[in-house]
Amino acid sequence: MTDNIWIVVPALDEAENLVVVVPQIVTELALLGAGGHVLVVDDGSTDKTREVMIDLAQRHAGVELLSLGRNFGKASALRRGFDVALAAGAEVVVMMDADGQDDPSELPLLLARLEDGADLVTGARTVRNDRFVKRNTSKLYNTATARLSGAPGKDFNSGFKVMRADVARSASPMLYGELHRYLTVVAHWLGFRVAEVSVQHHERLHGTTKYGLARFWRGFVDLLTVRFLMSYESRPSHLFSGIGLASLVAGGLAMAYLLVEKVSGEAVGGRPLLITAVVLALGGLQLVLFGLLAELVVYSRQRERR
Repeated sequence: MTDNIWIVVPALDEAENLVVVVPQIVTELALLGAGGHVLVVDDGSTDKTREVMIDLAQRHAGVELLSLGRNFGKASALRRGFDVALAAGAEVVVMMDADGQDDPSELPLLLARLEDGADLVTGARTVRNDRFVKRNTSKLYNTATARLSGAPGKDFNSGFKVMRADVARSASPMLYGELHRYLTVVAHWLGFRVAEVSVQHHERLHGTTKYGLARFWRGFVDLLTVRFLMSYESRPSHLFSGIGLASLVAGGLAMAYLLVEKVSGEAVGGRPLLITAVVLALGGLQLVLFGLLAELVVYSRQRERR
């Protein structure tokens, strides 16, 4: 068992839940016999989260509070928490939600899978204690994520994850916007071994969820973003120039056909195909140039890293 575990808990207006959740985590760490820290990242709460955490930090050793000036979002809160944990020499980083739906007593299950060789382990919620709409949209989301990303797993959006320090360090730059949902996907694409362990999922202790149905649509947009960054970060011209060349060829062939028609005495000035051919050719040329410009950006970035 590792001697330096950091549990990062992002919180937004979760004062009532933190009073229960934080002592449970501290108790579990004591049972594990591990040197652990609980870092609650207050993501711009407007309730008594700060006051509650100051009191808990005074009563429990290893409990810390990181207060952000305003609400930056869960991904940014996790990134800031990871940075603090890694700077303090964390060997294992754990992320848990503050609403009480994750059970700290199941932390040993995830740590055991980590010791068996995995680099990142997700607590998969096989039975969800959420509303009907949320449960079913999550199923669709997880199915689409698995097929589009190729990453193994059935519950990518679970906020209960355990990872080695190298995973947290490598994936941290991708924690912005709402890309925290794809931490498992990012770790998989970076070459780390990912796994899942079935865990219980409790009802929220107090309050209401911070996420609505809109996150479902944003999630698919974010998946396309992650897929693009992981696949074309170092070779953007393969995407843009590839599409551009195909468009340029299609436009060129259409214009060549119209030229033959014109030489044959046919009128081509009023044909929709002429406009389509010009748009395809010009659009393709712009995409090719855009791809080359993107390659210059990548080249400049690589030179700065030397």
